[in-house]
Amino acid sequence: MTWTDQARNGRLLIVDDAMENIQILNHALGGEHEVLFALNGEKALELAHEQRPDLILLDAVMPGLDGYDVCAALRASPDVLGIPVIFVTALTTPEDETRALEAGAVDFITKPFNIAVVRARVRTHLTLKRQSDAMRELTLTDALTGVANRRSFNDTLDNEWRRCARAQAMLSVIMIDIDHFKRYNDAYGHQAGDICLRQVANAMVPCAGRTPDLLARYGGEEFVILLPQVGQQGAETVAQRILASVRELAIPHRMSSASDTVTVSLGVATVMPADGHCDADALVRSADHALYQAKESGRNRFCVASCVQQ
Repeated sequence: MTWTDQARNGRLLIVDDAMENIQILNHALGGEHEVLFALNGEKALELAHEQRPDLILLDAVMPGLDGYDVCAALRASPDVLGIPVIFVTALTTPEDETRALEAGAVDFITKPFNIAVVRARVRTHLTLKRQSDAMRELTLTDALTGVANRRSFNDTLDNEWRRCARAQAMLSVIMIDIDHFKRYNDAYGHQAGDICLRQVANAMVPCAGRTPDLLARYGGEEFVILLPQVGQQGAETVAQRILASVRELAIPHRMSSASDTVTVSLGVATVMPADGHCDADALVRSADHALYQAKESGRNRFCVASCVQQ
C-alpha cells in the first residue's frame, strides 16, 4: 500500500511514553494508515495542532501531562476538539473507563493489546469521523455555489485569529461584491443570476488556493476571502487575480455602469491580531468599508483599508 493510500485511509497519532507500545501499534496499523507518534503529552498536543490527525490513540498514564490532561486540552481547543480519542491503557477498572469517557474519549482499549480489536475499533471510529465530517461539511457549505457559507467563515475566522495571534502573523480579509447584481437579475432573470453566482464563485476559488485560505459566500451576491498569514501586499495580489478572473468570464451585463460584462468590487483589510488593537469583527468591518469605497470610486476595482480600528 502506498503512502497516499495510507493517508487516504486515515492519519493516526499514537501517544505513549513506552516506545515498545508504539512499535506494536505501528506494526499493527502502519500498513493501512499513516502513523505519527509522540512519547509525551506536550508533543502530542503539538502534533495534534500541526498535523490534524483523524484519530488519536492515547495512553492514559504518562509522566508530565497524562492522557486525561491531554484529552482535556484537546477538548478545550476549537482547532482540534473534533479529533476522536481512544484511550489505550493498562488500567482496567470500570471507574478508569468511566473517567476516560468523561474526559472526552470515544473508546477505551486495554493493554496488553488484542490486535484484531485495535484494528476493528480504529476502522469503526475513522468511519464515524468521516460521516461526521461529511455532515459538518454539508452544514458549512453554500448550497448554490458550493463554496463555504457564512457560518463556516465565522468559525474559521475565529480559529485563524487565535492561530495568527499565537504565531504573530498577519491576517487579511477581502470582501467581494458582484457589481450591479440586482440589475443583472432584473435584466436576465433569477435563474441566470444563480448561474452567474456559481460561475463567479468557481472563478475565484483558484485565486486563493493555499490550504488555509477560505472563500465563502457572505450573503446574496457578496463573498469573502480569508487569508491567514498573508500581509497587505499578498492580499492585493489575490484581489488583482480575482478582478482578472471574473473579467475573463466575459459574462454579458448590459445594465452595468462599470463594464459591459460582469465585474466585481473588492475591499481589502489586513491586521496583525497579536497587536491587540482590534478584534476579528473590526477586521471584517474595515474590509467592508474598503469595499464601499471601491463601489463609490466606480466599481470593477479594489480598495485597501488605510487602517483597522476597533
